[in-house]
Amino acid sequence: MREILGRRRRLLSRLTGRKSDQSPGLIGAALTFATAWKWPVVPGVGLDRRDGTRCACPDPDCTVPGAHPLDPGLLTATTDERMVRWWWTNRPDAPIVLATGASAPCAVSLPAIAGARALAALDQMGIRLGPVVATRTRLFLLVAPYSMEQLGELLYAKDFVPGSLRFHGEGGYLALPPSGTGQGPVRWERAPLPGSAAPWVPDVEAVVDAVVDALTRTGVSAPEL
Repeated sequence: MREILGRRRRLLSRLTGRKSDQSPGLIGAALTFATAWKWPVVPGVGLDRRDGTRCACPDPDCTVPGAHPLDPGLLTATTDERMVRWWWTNRPDAPIVLATGASAPCAVSLPAIAGARALAALDQMGIRLGPVVATRTRLFLLVAPYSMEQLGELLYAKDFVPGSLRFHGEGGYLALPPSGTGQGPVRWERAPLPGSAAPWVPDVEAVVDAVVDALTRTGVSAPEL
């Protein structure tokens, strides 16, 4: 194990560089997600030090720069305090990536402009939402875990589903605040309530129903992004 971790550390050091000072915001958040909320996390690959907008992974056309796992991979996401502390002690600026699904929250995402209008409409409708994650380009509404069969039945029953909606279920991932990625800082649009317990998240049916209804009723034309 020591030899494998050493090789990973050398690889990631070449890709993303090293900081001499630890970022308490990132390691503190990663430990809260993993140990208090039991959300499995893994460090994202981060950004190339020579170009702060390009991903440090080998793919020059990466569509989620910095905001995905590389080494270690997504399957190593964990709630183990010692592993999380080791990862972010050695890579203090690594983005925090949540492995969605199983017992962890999933997410429904949509473009930022359409998402802001949809959130306002949902507030007017009295729809209760859980935490909402935001990047410069998209909003991610956290929902309870769902299966692909459940999602398929839900979408099949709809007459219309905007193509710009994305679903982050089992086997997926998303970056959590306060990560920095190629899309800028990741932040809370709707922050979890303070406390040690894992935040409440709604069922995916309620969110998809409300979002589709809100987009239809408000005449928002969400771009296919």
